[in-house]
Amino acid sequence: MGKLNDSVISEFVLLGLSSSWETRVFLTLTFSLLYLGIILGNLFILFLVILDSHLHSPMYFLLANLSLIDLGVATTTVPKMITDLLNEHKVISFQGCMTQICFIHILGGVEMVLLIAMAFDRYTAICKPLHYLSIMNHKVCVSIVVIGWVTGVIHAMSQFSFVISLPFCGPNKIDSFFCDFPRIIKLACTDGYKFEFIIAANSGFMSMGTFFLLILSYAFILVTVWKRASGDLSKAFVTLSAHITVVVLFFTPCMFLYVWPFPTSSLDKYLFIVDFAITPILNPAIYTLRNKDMKTAIRRMSKQQYYLRFC
Repeated sequence: MGKLNDSVISEFVLLGLSSSWETRVFLTLTFSLLYLGIILGNLFILFLVILDSHLHSPMYFLLANLSLIDLGVATTTVPKMITDLLNEHKVISFQGCMTQICFIHILGGVEMVLLIAMAFDRYTAICKPLHYLSIMNHKVCVSIVVIGWVTGVIHAMSQFSFVISLPFCGPNKIDSFFCDFPRIIKLACTDGYKFEFIIAANSGFMSMGTFFLLILSYAFILVTVWKRASGDLSKAFVTLSAHITVVVLFFTPCMFLYVWPFPTSSLDKYLFIVDFAITPILNPAIYTLRNKDMKTAIRRMSKQQYYLRFC
């Protein structure tokens, strides 16, 4: 990958989150516990959906794929962030930086498609229940996942193909705990205006477009239910509140960084902690503790384990 351009720089320095040793120790413990929770929570959802036949439905198929993506997003950034908190010299190789950027944007693109698909799934289940299984069949669900990965790859590569050709010969310090296109372009030894526009047009438009599409879809579902249920929105709102929470948490950092791709403050690096460490651990909690079918499946699995152990 390094041979694709004539960069003098072979590594970047990540300035990280804090310079205080006490704060870094606290953050190390906090993010280690969060990452452990992300792994255990999302793997639990994956195995529960796979092993429990009652959860072999479109909604939980999409949820299992969302858990897989959350694992990937967290693993791409959080372990590196934890190790850097304990090191004085925080560096990442040029190849490692480019690889991290690619994975972040590929997985981010897949997650956007999955969130749209889950919104459509809820719309179909609430507004067209009699046609739900014919619309959201197995073939459609698999096609959605494939489209998600294709979208993610195209989204990442369309930006990566421009950035990899830039010359990097001067500053190599990144005021963040991870690599991303806007901060990398700032370090290039060339005028990056047109590349800034590409990033804003690609990631910014994709983030804002997906966010408003999701919000409109949820509003449409609530209006449809309100008309059919004579103003009673409680059931629909409870169903959709978890999805809305995930959407707001996921897209706020993305729009902050990519709609204004070169902010003057470093607030965005703290906001992205939500995307990389908070949202991936909230998804398992939201979709298990607030989901009747998941809670029933957990009780059913517990009874099976008890029976196998003592009978």
